[in-house]
Amino acid sequence: MAEWVSEEGFQYEVWTDDDRTLAMYYGAADSESSNYADRVTMLLDGNGDLILEYTDSIVFGTHPEEVYQDCLSIFGE
Repeated sequence: MAEWVSEEGFQYEVWTDDDRTLAMYYGAADSESSNYADRVTMLLDGNGDLILEYTDSIVFGTHPEEVYQDCLSIFGE
């Protein structure tokens, strides 16, 4: 995955949650026996604290722009 992240030039951390630790912690999965976590986006501050979450409004194709605009509003350019 590191190669893909590098190729894409992301300016933020991209995490993989193979064992669902993050999904469980942030409430995106009900139990470790869940096959899949819910589709959610969560913005965290530098301390790992949740500052904004998207749970119901995720629309394929427009969601990344929505998150980007919110990040600009919160963090600046």
